[in-house]
Amino acid sequence: METETTAINIITDGTRIKGDIVATGDFRLDGVLEGNIQLNGKLVVGDSGVVNGNVLCQNANIIGTVNGNLSVKELLSLHTTARVRGDILINKLSIEPGAAFSGKCRMIDEVRAQHEAEQPEAENGQE
Repeated sequence: METETTAINIITDGTRIKGDIVATGDFRLDGVLEGNIQLNGKLVVGDSGVVNGNVLCQNANIIGTVNGNLSVKELLSLHTTARVRGDILINKLSIEPGAAFSGKCRMIDEVRAQHEAEQPEAENGQE
């Protein structure tokens, strides 16, 4: 039986973590994470927050910095002060003026359609 958690994990400014984080709830990072983060909930990277690693989550609000690839299943919001260096894979994207993004951006539906288009070719090659 799965239970939903309403708990929000918070890493405050001045805290530095080395290692990967896996969580089922929402997560707010105002410190520094040297590692990957995987959530079933929403990630908020606050103004002083820095992620040096890859991110996989349902939704994300980036106000601080992410140095790594982002994979967001629903909505990624890049706020004015956001700095992202890495590729992103998203369903929906919101970028405020002033946000900085360096990398490739792909939509989940585009990737899914490309994968489906490549499948028949692979199957035909095996006959």
